[in-house]
Amino acid sequence: MNWGRKIVLGMAIFMLFIISMVVYMFKVHGNDALMEDDYYERGINYDVDYKAINNVFADKAEPKISITASQVIIQLSDSVAYDLKLKCASAAKDDLGQTGATVGQANLILLDRAKLRKGLWFVELRWTNRQKAYFFKKDLML
Repeated sequence: MNWGRKIVLGMAIFMLFIISMVVYMFKVHGNDALMEDDYYERGINYDVDYKAINNVFADKAEPKISITASQVIIQLSDSVAYDLKLKCASAAKDDLGQTGATVGQANLILLDRAKLRKGLWFVELRWTNRQKAYFFKKDLML
């Protein structure tokens, strides 16, 4: 084998590597939690989210989150209807969404920890109370 064949063989192996990486990236696309489907619309409407985030701090309505062996407990200050999204940092297929109303006199949101894998989770909680929108974000490590 002379040096010309070695160069052609090396280039062919390199091109196969690049093609396989492109195929792999297209196959994996959509499994990450870093990009959202409605990215541009959320960017345009960010003022609404910004006001809702400021409402949480201005009204001192930050939820209290506690983690037990079997549950994740989120306590709000008032009884409200909510929209909760839990996003798994390692796999978008494990993301959870839940809507409902708080439970009991303590205004709790209860989540079964058995459904949640260990690792980093992004919590996004939206609710409305007395005609005011609230939006709370936090990272949880389970």
